[in-house]
Amino acid sequence: MADASSEAPLLPRKSAAAAARYARCASHPRDELRSFRACLFWLCVDHTSRLRSAASWAVFLLLAVAAPSGVRLLSPPTAPERPFDGQVQVSLTLAAVLAFLTLTRLLSRAGGLRRLLYLDSLRRDSEDVQAGYAAQLARSFRVLACFVAPCSLADAAYEVAWYCAAAPAFPSRWWAAAACAVEVAAWVYRAALFFMVCVLFRVICYLQILRMVGFAREFGKADVAAVLEHHRRIKEQLMRISHRYRRFIVSSLVLVSAAQFAALLATTRPHATVNLLTAGELALSSVSLVAGLLVCLQSAAKITHKTQAITSVAAAWHADATVHAFDQENPDPGLPAVAGYLAPANAYRVAAGDESGSDDDDRFDDARSDDDSLDDPKYVPFQANNICFQKRQALVTYLENNRAGITVYGFVVDRAWLHALFMIEFSLVMWLLGKTVGIS
Repeated sequence: MADASSEAPLLPRKSAAAAARYARCASHPRDELRSFRACLFWLCVDHTSRLRSAASWAVFLLLAVAAPSGVRLLSPPTAPERPFDGQVQVSLTLAAVLAFLTLTRLLSRAGGLRRLLYLDSLRRDSEDVQAGYAAQLARSFRVLACFVAPCSLADAAYEVAWYCAAAPAFPSRWWAAAACAVEVAAWVYRAALFFMVCVLFRVICYLQILRMVGFAREFGKADVAAVLEHHRRIKEQLMRISHRYRRFIVSSLVLVSAAQFAALLATTRPHATVNLLTAGELALSSVSLVAGLLVCLQSAAKITHKTQAITSVAAAWHADATVHAFDQENPDPGLPAVAGYLAPANAYRVAAGDESGSDDDDRFDDARSDDDSLDDPKYVPFQANNICFQKRQALVTYLENNRAGITVYGFVVDRAWLHALFMIEFSLVMWLLGKTVGIS
């Protein structure tokens, strides 16, 4: 009969349960992704089969393209004028198209929502990272609701106010109510699609931030080889995230910038009627698109900053270990600390002036030097220190020349990149205002 101890688990029960929880790829209805899965269900983003994919495309074309276009075409000509409605509908529809295509591509390439969020590889991380990521997943759906709900309520209030003012122009109140409901549903659908992709990117970046925090705590506790392997794994995942989201980030940046410049040009043209009833929806769509873009840029810049800060942490750890290496091994605290690190252990007495002895001792030492020079234990601290020093120096050099982060076609999304982007946008805005309202 086998020994009972041989069947005992290698990990504690809590660790084994946590690892098994995140190691599985199959999901159940009550797992930590139920909120995101429910959101994708209501957004009709499901491409697990051809039938469901066709249904997803049908709902998308209905709510993102057909519904706003049909309501605009069927509105009576005597209704109050909305001069910016066409621009609003085009910008929101393009944002929804971009988000829907991005979600479809991400879910199909990653193999599901669980692998897209890297829950299948979370078993390699510590329990602190797993617990922090689980809490962030639970909080991210509330973040999504905080973005979608205010915009939806504001648009619903605007649509109700406009249709109440335009009710006499419609054949019946039921027709006006139906058109109002369709417009609100189309707005909520398109805004939720765009914010969904932005929040998913934010969650993935937060996981890498948790890993970088745990990675920074490994200095001085783990072996250099383990630290190097951990950093390579994080860098590989950041590169994969960059390749998955770079098209969305660039396309969102171009789309939002073009929409804002078009809105600025339309509202500053001569004889433009700008008030809450005519331009309220334009302002609301601009705020929604800019907020989603800022979520992506802020998340990318934050993880890039955290990743690049690891170099300074490694350099500080290397300097601290180098300075204190002699203090831990020098048996005589009266000897100078400068002499001990990059010199053999017998050099301590040379620096202290303790090599004066009798001739007999010198002859005895010369006779013994040929046999014991290689096996002298006094050289062991020097060899160990030198090897550790070279390992730490190699790690610091590697981190200095392999800075990870979110990249967009070779450009690192960091604070300097955001500052340059802001200056370009600001220059274009001032140039456009100079051409329209005469600001110089």
